Amino acid sequence: MEGEETIHAMNQDRTEAYLARIGAGEDRSATLATLTALHEAHLVTVPFENLDIALGREIVLDLDRLYDKIVTRRRGGFCYELNGLFAALLAGLGFDLDMLSARVANDAGVLGPEFDHMALLVRSEGKRWLADVGFGDSFRTPIDLDDPSPQRGGDPLGRSWSVREDESGIALVQHETDRASRIAYTFTLTPRSLAEYAPMCVYQQTSPDSHFTQRRVCTRATLEGRVTLADDRLIVTTREGRWETPVSEGDRAALLMRELGVVL
Repeated sequence: MEGEETIHAMNQDRTEAYLARIGAGEDRSATLATLTALHEAHLVTVPFENLDIALGREIVLDLDRLYDKIVTRRRGGFCYELNGLFAALLAGLGFDLDMLSARVANDAGVLGPEFDHMALLVRSEGKRWLADVGFGDSFRTPIDLDDPSPQRGGDPLGRSWSVREDESGIALVQHETDRASRIAYTFTLTPRSLAEYAPMCVYQQTSPDSHFTQRRVCTRATLEGRVTLADDRLIVTTREGRWETPVSEGDRAALLMRELGVVL
């Protein structure tokens, strides 16, 4: 299958342990329904977090280490870790997919460098789907790359996403409930290998210019919205509103365990 040389399939024992970790159902077929269920289950179970960076623990893009962290130790991670391991899971289930290099847009709309972010292209039932369990607050269910119209993406907050293609690649556009729109990231469909993200993975966890070195964050989707522990604030978001609660340093460990299921 296309992408076979760049993505190593997870073995059966690890696949079953990973599926148990995210509370997946019994279906193991490589169908769109399975992909959608796994994508959403992953986002409401495994947090997006950069806590190892603040602790000075090196993040290495090795599948054994990623499996130990996310499945065995029930931690989260950032895009290279989460999407890298999710790609191995999907390959082990028989999905045809590629890892993609994406450039994230900042608040001013300026794009980052290549390999700034990892996203996934999954082919299923005659269509191409954008999957991404490593971008934090984003779509819950895969986005149809062959449909340019806004798609809800399973979002409980009422937002939608669309894809726009031009000569430079494909842009993922996020549409807010107030009708404002912004580019989340751009990407091309060139298949990539996990090793190609290694230099940017080092940059993201060491450079003072990386936003991952500037604050601690751990965030997870919920059925109603999202829960986030960002430095000294606990943030709960639902469609009814957003609530922030100050958090003392002494309370962080208990909140991480209770709200996000993370034990450092």
